[in-house]
Formats: sequence, structure tokens, C-alpha cells
Amino acid sequence: MSRIDELIAKHCPDGVEFKELGELLDYEQPGKYLVDSTTYDDSHTTPVLTAGKTFILGYTNETSGIYPASPENPVIIFDDFTTAFKWVDFPFKAKSSAMKMITPRSKTPESLRYAYYAIQTIGYVPQDHARQWIGTYSKFRIPALPLEIQREIVKVLDAFTELEAELEAELEAELEARRRQYKYYRDALLTFGERTDADASKQASKQASKQASKQAIRITTLGEIAINLDSQRRPVTKSAREAGEFPCYGASGIVDYVSDYLFEGDYLLVSEDGANLLARSTPIAFSITGKTWVNNHAHVLQFNTYAERRFAEIYLNSIDLSPYVSGAAQPKLNQANLNRIPIPVPQLEEQERIVSILDKFDELVNDLSSGLPAEIKAR
Repeated sequence: MSRIDELIAKHCPDGVEFKELGELLDYEQPGKYLVDSTTYDDSHTTPVLTAGKTFILGYTNETSGIYPASPENPVIIFDDFTTAFKWVDFPFKAKSSAMKMITPRSKTPESLRYAYYAIQTIGYVPQDHARQWIGTYSKFRIPALPLEIQREIVKVLDAFTELEAELEAELEAELEARRRQYKYYRDALLTFGERTDADASKQASKQASKQASKQAIRITTLGEIAINLDSQRRPVTKSAREAGEFPCYGASGIVDYVSDYLFEGDYLLVSEDGANLLARSTPIAFSITGKTWVNNHAHVLQFNTYAERRFAEIYLNSIDLSPYVSGAAQPKLNQANLNRIPIPVPQLEEQERIVSILDKFDELVNDLSSGLPAEIKAR
């Protein structure tokens, strides 16, 4: 029997009582603790907090209206629209009046910490835009345990939380190292003598061709090795889309799910327009498979084999495409420029070898089901 089981048997011989959160926790709207200005940066020292996807939004130099949270006087920030919540034990100002500062009616930090963990077991996802604390969350019930048992539970979960943070930091460092390793091997495997850029001199082109010839690698263009299916694309406005099961792709990935499809099979999509063509915050070339719809913001390329398609995908994501992109305000990679992008083409066996090596690295650093990201999520 665990220590917690022993305590429950001792203090709750007739069973554990459950109470509504509204009976155990009090709350207040931030009101006077709201930040006065949204002009803030990292040079200031007082956090400005938001609940939801972003926790610390920025920093302010305001000195009045600071909520005096501390390790001895912590609170829970609760967004009563999204139901997101955060543990806060340092002074702060709030940005949104939708947030509540929750405190335990028992006035003990241990009870609040216990409630913080208990709330995480509720798993409620709001279905509308109604305020969730009074209307919904305050009605949820959690075990109303004696303080001695709460302290024991908090001690155990805090230990796991600390261990989790340490393990996650180690895995994040490992992930970053593997990403650098992937880039190193990708660049090494895709370096075939001199690369031929759009603005390369004739002399550089001759040297590249000579080097490629020695390695049984020919330098050609994307338009020569891929079948362009842009003419089969069909744009559809959001208001005209009928919801369904088939993914609809745009310049950077899936934009919606629709009731019909245009393509069936394996294809390589390349962004046709958008700031990401230059920013490259996400891949501009990505593979799709199955029954899909593609709008007019992504080029559709077909290849003979998986190795050829994947090799082209990896290569395009590794090079600077700015010489082929027109328009500064609204960058665009038109079909003519796409087709003339030079690409080295090793023998198929060599392409298969390169793709196999890089696919293993890619799975390790990016696969949410089996790689390091999956391990981080599991932790």
C-alpha cells in the first residue's frame, strides 16, 4: 500500500468526498492589474501574461497595478473563454480581462497546487464562446481531500514535474543536435561539385558539368525531370467549399478538408506564392499522397519513383530559391521559373541511397509518432 493509500484509509474511512471547484476555489477578475499599454519589449522586467497559447507575451516597465504573486502567494491564471490555465508564482500584470486569478478558499498554497493538478484531469474542451468558469468550470467536481493527503500528492507530482522538465530539456538539446547533424549530412550528400545557379557564369557552369560528368551525375532542370500538373488544379473560395474528408492543400500545407478531390496518388507540391518563399520558416516543397485537392497556390509535380520525388523535395528545401522568385511585397515562384531551377540528378541507385539516409534522420528529428518529438511529447 502506498503512502497516499495509507493516508486515505486513515483520513477518509467512509470514502473520498467530491466537491465542485466553485466550492474550493475563489477567483477575481484582473481589473486593476491590467497592463496600460501594449508597447513592451524584452528590455523591461515585469512580465505581461496572457492565458492560452502564449503565456508570457512580453515585458512592461509599468510599476503600478502589479499583482503581488510569489512562491508563498501563488495564483492560477485562468482564461474563462479557452479554459487555458497557468501556474504563476511571481509578480505580473495581465493583458486580457478574460483572465481570472484563482485562489484557494482555504488560503493555503498547497490546496491551490493540488487544485492545479486536479484541474488538469478534467480535460474539458469548450464548444462555444460562453464564459467557462462560472457557467461550466466551477461546476466540475474534484476529490476534496484533507490537507495532509493533498500535500503528499503535490509532493509526488512536483517531483515528476521537475524530472519531466529535466528530461525535456535534455531531449530538446538532443533534438537540436540531431537537426544540425541532419543539415550537415544533407548538405554533404547533396553537394555534387559546383552547383549551377540561375546567375552563374558560363565558366562555373562548365566546371559544374565537368565535375558532374566525372561523378556520373547530370545537371538538368526541374522541368526536365518532373511532369507539371498545374493545369489540373482548381481554386475554390472558402465560402464555396463543401466540408468533407479530402485534404485541400495550399502553399504551405493543408488549408481545409473538402468533399471532392482532384488528384489521386503521390505528388510533390512546391509553394507558388507567399512570404515563406523567402522566409523559409516551413518547407516550400512537400509530398502529398492519396486523394487530394490542390488550390492555385502550390505547383503540382509528378515523378516516376518515390526516390526521385523525395530527392527533388529534399534538394529544393536545401537551396536558395530567391533568384527564381519575383515580387518583393508578394513573392511568387511562377511555373516558368520553377521549371528552370537547376537540379543535379545522380543515378537512381544513388538517389535511393541518399533518400534512405536522410529519411532516417528526418524520422528521428521530425516524426511525431516515433522520433524525438514523440519522445518529448510522451515525457
